[in-house]
Amino acid sequence: MLQWIALLAGAYTFVPGALRQLVRGRLGVGLLMTIAAVGAVVLGHVGEAAALAFLFSLAEALEDRAMGRAQEKLRALLALIPDTVRVARGTRTVTVTAAEVRGSDVLVVGAGERVATDGVVVEGSSSIDTSAVTGESIPVAVEPGAEVPAGAVNGAATLRIAATADGVDNSLTQIVSLVEQAHARKGERARLADTIARPLVPTVLIASALVALIGSMLGDPATWIERALVVLVAASPCALAIAVPVTVISAIGSASKFGVVIKSGEAFEQFGTIRTVALDKTGTLTRNEPRVVDVRTADGWDDDEVIALAAALETDSTHPLAAAITTAAAARPGHVISARNVVEDAGHGISGRVGQTAVRVGNTRWLDPGRLEVEAGSMAENGMTAVVVEAEDQIVGVIGIRDELRAETAETIRKLHSQGIDTVMLTGDNERTARALADQAGITDVRAEQLPRDKANAVESLTVQGPTVMVGDGINDAPALATATVGIAMGAKGSAAAIESADIAFTGHDLRLIPGALAHARRGRRIMTANIVLALAIIVVLFPLALFGVLGLAGVVLVHEVAEIVVILNGVRASRRPIETTVKVT
Repeated sequence: MLQWIALLAGAYTFVPGALRQLVRGRLGVGLLMTIAAVGAVVLGHVGEAAALAFLFSLAEALEDRAMGRAQEKLRALLALIPDTVRVARGTRTVTVTAAEVRGSDVLVVGAGERVATDGVVVEGSSSIDTSAVTGESIPVAVEPGAEVPAGAVNGAATLRIAATADGVDNSLTQIVSLVEQAHARKGERARLADTIARPLVPTVLIASALVALIGSMLGDPATWIERALVVLVAASPCALAIAVPVTVISAIGSASKFGVVIKSGEAFEQFGTIRTVALDKTGTLTRNEPRVVDVRTADGWDDDEVIALAAALETDSTHPLAAAITTAAAARPGHVISARNVVEDAGHGISGRVGQTAVRVGNTRWLDPGRLEVEAGSMAENGMTAVVVEAEDQIVGVIGIRDELRAETAETIRKLHSQGIDTVMLTGDNERTARALADQAGITDVRAEQLPRDKANAVESLTVQGPTVMVGDGINDAPALATATVGIAMGAKGSAAAIESADIAFTGHDLRLIPGALAHARRGRRIMTANIVLALAIIVVLFPLALFGVLGLAGVVLVHEVAEIVVILNGVRASRRPIETTVKVT
C-alpha cells in the first residue's frame, strides 16, 4: 500500500505533463519515465516503479526550486521599488502607488526612503546609496541637477526628484525584463545540450524497443523487457536537459545584482572566452567630465568669442566634449548665442549657422588648425583634446579640453593583464593625446584618430585574432559594439544607441566591473562544461550496466537522479558572486 501511495504521488507530478506533451507531438524525458514506471508495474515491480516515480519527482522538484531561486534573485530587484511614493501636487503632497508615477511628477523622497523611478534632483542635497543597483558600495553625493536611478536609497536629507520615467518603465524594470528574456537566446553550450538531448529521447525509445524485441527472441521475454525498461531510464537525458539552463539563469541573475546586465545566454557564454578588451577613451577610460583648460585664438578674436561660437553649435550635441564647451560658455555672461541648421557629423564635428556666419567646430582631422597648428600640437602633448573653431572658412581658435582618466582605470588595466587579457584603446582623438593618456593607463596598443567605421573595422580585425569585447558609451561606439564578439555599454551615462548595440550593459560606470564580470563568466562557462560532461558520462556508464543486467531499475534510477541533483547543485554555484566583482568606489 505504501509503495502504491509513493508511486501515485510521484507519478502525479510528471505523468500528466508528459501525456500533454505527447498529445502535442513532443517527446520528453517525462514520457520515458512514464513508460518505465508503467512497464515496471505490469511486470509486478511496484517497488521499483515507486522508487523511479519518487526519485524522478524529487529531482524535478529540486530543478524547479533551483530555477525558481535563480528567478527570485532577479525579481528581488523589483522589491527595491517602494509600494507607495509621495508626489508633490501643487501645494500639497499626496501618496500614490509606484505604478501611478508618471514622467512629469515630482517625487518627495525622505531620509532612508527608496527612489521609485529614475529622476533628476530639483531640490535638496543629500547622498544616495546605489549599491543594490550599480554594485558601487560607497554613497554618492547628489544635489540639484544630479541623476538618480530607481531603487537608490536616499541618505539623511529630503530630496525632491523630477521623475524622468514612469514608475512601471524605468531602468530597474528594464534590467529585470532584459535578464528574464536572456535565457531564451541560448548560447553555444545550451544549443549543444539541446542538440544532443532532442534526438536522444526517440533514440532511447527505439533502442529500448530493440532490446526488448531482440532479447525476447533470444531469451526470456520477461527478463529482456525488464532490461529494456532499465535501458530506457539509463539513457534518458534528464541531467543533460538541465545542465546549461540552470547555470545560465543562475549566473545571469547573479550578475544583475552587482550591476552587470547580460542580455542573453549566448552573450554570457561568449563573454567567458574573451582574450582581448578594446576600450573607447572618452567617457569610458576617462571620467566623462571634460572641461576647457586652454583657449588659443587667431588675431582679432578673443577667448569669449571663440567659446561662444562653439557653444552655440554644441548646445544640443550629445558628445561628451560638447558639455565642456557649453559649461565654459555659461561662465562667460553676455556671450550666450544660438545657432540654426546644426548638423552633427559623427567622428568629425558639428556645423551650422550662428546669425549669418557659417561655423564649424571639430577635431584636427576634420579642420586643419592652420596658423594655430603649433598651439594645437602643444595641447595634444599635454593630454588635451584640441577642438578647432572655424568661422566663414577661417580658423578663429583652438579650444583645449581635458578629460582626466578615471581613478580606477590603471587598476582595471592591471587586473585584465594579470588575467592574461590584452587591452586596446580605440579613440577618435589624435595620436599624441591618446598616447599620453594610454601611458597613464598602462595600455600599449593604441588606435587613434578612429572614425566610427574605423573602430568597427579595428574590432573586426581583433576578433579574427581571438574573441574580443568592446567597451564604450557613446553613439560613435555603436558600430564597434555591434561588431565585437561581445559589446559592453557603460550604462550610467551611455547613449541609447550604444546600449541598444551592446550585449552587456553596466548599470554603473566603475571599470573594475570588467575584470570581475569576466571572471564570473569564465567560472560559469567552466561549470556548464563540467555539467555537460557529467551528464553524458552518466549515460555512457549506465547504458552497458543496464543492458547486461548489472544494475536493476531502482539502482539505475537512483544513480541517474543523484547525478541530476549534482548537476543542479553545481549549476546553482554559478550564482555565487566572485570576489573580483566587489567594487569599492573611493
